[in-house]
Amino acid sequence: MVAIMTETTRTDSPPASRPVRQLLAASVGNAVEWYDWYAYTFLATYIAAEVFPKSADNSLVPLLSTFAVFAVGFFMRPVGGLLMGAVADRRGRRSALTVTILLMGGSSLLVGLTPTYETVGVLAPVILVLARLLQGLSVGGEFAASTTFLVESAGPGRRGLFSSFQYVSTTAGQLVASGIATLLVDTLSDGQMNGWGWRVPFVLGAVLSVVGFWIRQGAEETRSAEQRQAPRPGLLEALRRHPRQSLLICGITAGGTIAYYTWTSYLPTYAELNAGIEKSDALLAGTISLAFFGLLQPIGGLLSDRFGRRPLLLFFGLGFALLTVPLLHALHDSFATLLLVQCAGMVLLTGFTSISAAVNAEVFPPRVRAAGIGFPYSLTVAMFGGTAPYVGTLFKELGHADLFPWYVAVLCLGSSLVYLRLPETAHKPLER
Repeated sequence: MVAIMTETTRTDSPPASRPVRQLLAASVGNAVEWYDWYAYTFLATYIAAEVFPKSADNSLVPLLSTFAVFAVGFFMRPVGGLLMGAVADRRGRRSALTVTILLMGGSSLLVGLTPTYETVGVLAPVILVLARLLQGLSVGGEFAASTTFLVESAGPGRRGLFSSFQYVSTTAGQLVASGIATLLVDTLSDGQMNGWGWRVPFVLGAVLSVVGFWIRQGAEETRSAEQRQAPRPGLLEALRRHPRQSLLICGITAGGTIAYYTWTSYLPTYAELNAGIEKSDALLAGTISLAFFGLLQPIGGLLSDRFGRRPLLLFFGLGFALLTVPLLHALHDSFATLLLVQCAGMVLLTGFTSISAAVNAEVFPPRVRAAGIGFPYSLTVAMFGGTAPYVGTLFKELGHADLFPWYVAVLCLGSSLVYLRLPETAHKPLER
């Protein structure tokens, strides 16, 4: 068996002549994309105060509105995954990556220049919604194209390792966004933050997008010559011809996305609302745990290349199904406790995030790989990941905050059942 697996791995040769440069091009651009996306989450309370009308009866109403716009952006991600995935399958992975980063830069600038509700009234949230729709389109396309690009650039027996850089770069972007948000909160007054401080990260994101665009111009196309010469696939070909694979992506992703967005994005706000932790402490704990999370990703990728994808997925799914409720119930007014809870979740989460790009890419044939991944993945993320902050805040508003951890646990248990039946693909050659 070992000999067969070794021989199989040797036949899986990389199409890219400079895989390290490919890794850099994908990672830098992806980091910029996700920096722009997550800056919104970390500054949600300031955006709520300036862009939405205040409610005299309930201070959570503006925050709920802000998280609703966060969710709206997610529902453009399936459209982006489908359209930009089709561009990647028809025109090439590099072309799609170029378009997505330009879209993100423009939408980030639009968020930074959004006027206040006091200045223009209802037009303010309308502009914010438009910006988030464009960001959602960009991020949905980014995941589809960069996932395919990364895995197709990998050398023999290194798809898991290269896959892990999807979340290394995502985490780097999120870490920079969290770090800048923390720095601004600690150094500026509340008046300065509400007035102009919250806008700074979005303007900076637009500048960084130009840098990412320049780096991606030097990337090598990973779509094979055979695929470039073949007839172009239709927009919905992946869904029509591969419905089982599309549903499989949804099952793989559901638990992973709710756990990911709960632990990496919503937990600071959850801790503020339910454990009385100070905003600055919550952001600092989030920043430290994100750095820890980023370091774990290559380890998970390497383990999956050695031992397979399924053991890591089950480690994640069953771990969250069993431990989400006790971990979130352990939160109280303590920075140290929050940090420990976050880091414990990050270890479990690595079982999913470090290899999700490889698992997704190994499901679809190359002809429709980007679009095949992009639509079902982004749709599932929109349904469960994008709504996580809103659902958690809504449970709090309704007086049932304790139900949210159970909601996360049940979804992770459902995905675990999918992982149990998932064929092992780590040591099989990737179809080119």
